[in-house]
Amino acid sequence: MPRGTLGQMTTQQLHLFNCLYAVVCIVFVLLTRATRRRTVGAIVGSAVGGIVAIGILDIAERAGLWHFELSWEPYFLAVLWIDFALCAFVFLITWRIARRFGGRGLAITLILVSSLSPFRDQWYLRQFPEWGSYSPGIAPLLAIAGTYIVLGVVGHGIMRLIAGPANADRLAKRPWESGDANQILRDQRR
Repeated sequence: MPRGTLGQMTTQQLHLFNCLYAVVCIVFVLLTRATRRRTVGAIVGSAVGGIVAIGILDIAERAGLWHFELSWEPYFLAVLWIDFALCAFVFLITWRIARRFGGRGLAITLILVSSLSPFRDQWYLRQFPEWGSYSPGIAPLLAIAGTYIVLGVVGHGIMRLIAGPANADRLAKRPWESGDANQILRDQRR
């Protein structure tokens, strides 16, 4: 099918999502006070997760679990991959969860997200039925949940390889803070 035809997800819609995700990612970089290394780790984790996700989409499509009206042209797939890569904010959040609650907190978050995601994704397809549909039964729901688990483990794992473990990383200074102000605060706490 040609790019941007009616009845399928269009590149224009993906560009809109890319702009939205870019803004959200920048906001979360600032809110989580992510270091450059952590930001790069989150983006690389999301980018690798995007490759995995596109592969899963294809495999599940061939298995008959769902059908999405995607153009499998290189340009469209590249824009879709960028969409996944810009979801790096998700891994900035999981890094903070891992820093605060450890591995158990991260596991609970992954279970919650993977449990709720099939319902969220079904809601999306009800809002945009021209994008595709899921096959009936529980198998597509389990595939969606499994996909989110795989993407969470791959993305967070890649980020950890690049940025190191969450509990070993110090929070970055806020741009408006100088070293002297931090020293004053530490002295006041004593």
